[in-house]
Amino acid sequence: MKKVFYLSAVLLLLSGCREEEDGPFMNANNQATEIPAAETEEEETDMDSEPAQEPSALSEYSTEQIEYARVWLQLGANQEIDGLYVNKIPEGTPLNPDDETSAAYPEDVIQLEGSRLVDGSVTYSGNGDGTVNLYNVPLRWDGEYPAGEAFYTEIIENTELVAIDRGEDEEVIRLIELLQDQP
Repeated sequence: MKKVFYLSAVLLLLSGCREEEDGPFMNANNQATEIPAAETEEEETDMDSEPAQEPSALSEYSTEQIEYARVWLQLGANQEIDGLYVNKIPEGTPLNPDDETSAAYPEDVIQLEGSRLVDGSVTYSGNGDGTVNLYNVPLRWDGEYPAGEAFYTEIIENTELVAIDRGEDEEVIRLIELLQDQP
C-alpha cells in the first residue's frame, strides 16, 4: 500500500517536470495531458511483480530465536518440553570437556536442550542459508576416558548437513516462548 502511495507521489512530482506527451496529467505549464500508456503499464507491472508482504507473525522475534525454535521443531527429540535452553559454545571448546583427549569444535556451535534429560539436545552450527551442521554429540558424556582423539575426530568428520524447514508459525512461536537462559 505504501509503495503505491509513494509511486503515485513520485509520478505527481515528475509530472510537473515533463512536457506534454500522450495523456492527461499536469505538465510544467499546468496543462492537462495524458500519461503515456507504455510507461504506465511498465511501472504498474513493476509494482505488480512484487508480492504484497503481509506482516509475519514472527516479525517481532529475532532471527536467532526463530532459528532455535525451527531447529528444535525439526530435530528435537521431545516436542513436549517445559523450557528450551540455549548454550553457545565457542570454537575451540572440547567436545567432551571431561576428557583430555577430546577434539575441539572447529566452529562456534549452539546446543539446544530441554529442561529434562529425557528431552534430549541438539548441537549444531547455523550456515545462514537455511541449513545447519548437525553434530552427533550427547548432552552428557558417559563412558570410560580417555576415549582417544580418533573417537572425537570421527564425530566431527561425520557432522551432517541438514536443511531446516520453516515449520508452522504457531509452533515456532510456542517454542520461542519457551526459550530460557542456560540452566
